[in-house]
Amino acid sequence: MGSPERLRVAALNAERLKRPRAVRRLIDDVGAHVVLMSEVDVGMARSGNTHTIRDFIGSSDHGYLFGAEFVELDLGDEREMRNHAGERNACSLHGNAIVSALNLEQPHVIPLEESGLWFKGINGAQRRIGGRIAVAARVSNAPRPLWLVSLHLESKTDPADRQKQILNLLRALDSIAPNEACLIGGDCNTKALPRGEGERTLLLQEPERFEPLFGDLRKAGFVWTGANLGLPTQRDGPEKTHPRPFGKLDWLFVRGVKAENPQVVPSLDESGQPFSDHEMVCVDILL
Repeated sequence: MGSPERLRVAALNAERLKRPRAVRRLIDDVGAHVVLMSEVDVGMARSGNTHTIRDFIGSSDHGYLFGAEFVELDLGDEREMRNHAGERNACSLHGNAIVSALNLEQPHVIPLEESGLWFKGINGAQRRIGGRIAVAARVSNAPRPLWLVSLHLESKTDPADRQKQILNLLRALDSIAPNEACLIGGDCNTKALPRGEGERTLLLQEPERFEPLFGDLRKAGFVWTGANLGLPTQRDGPEKTHPRPFGKLDWLFVRGVKAENPQVVPSLDESGQPFSDHEMVCVDILL
């Protein structure tokens, strides 16, 4: 598929991508040309031991890039280990993806951290080998060069560590895409941002006060004000609930292109039931 001059890009933490058909319906409804996806399982018992990203694509003309963050040594978190006790993982991979019918080139997997945090697991579960990554690729035959980056920053950490992860990403982009137009999207786990309804203007105006990674993105030429709404993207999922008020964890950042029409789209299936504990974020990019 050739690249149109206006692209609609969506980013979604798919919560293991256990419901690929529900996600597909939502993507089709919003008309996204590109999906930047995190928390994608391949061969995990908790998601049916399927290749979820292939199931998501189905018979469409879309392709995908998948990068493995972790080889999972367990069946998942505490709840998933209880629910799937006695089962085995077929492949045990978990990671990020870029899905699109556009032609993509120069794929990269960019390591963001090497702490080994998950090797011993959390609360006796979810032991993993690996670390957080970004998946990047360049759109072929676009009116101008454009890089797409799907990232997932660590949740069990602090703002200083998330800043280090973004700095690792920016150093890699300086090498592979110096000064080229770029869109970064995904679950940034920006848990230190204010959550009160009266503080939402700070989410777009002064986020670096709370999460210094925004200052580094700004210095690298990225903006977020036209690509995001100052609204929470956390939600109660099919199996997880979160304390109120919800936080804004999911972001889109652009450099060298104009962003319009940002949206926060509820991650609900056709019956109104959630399939993720994150809302989907979308934006239109003018090339």
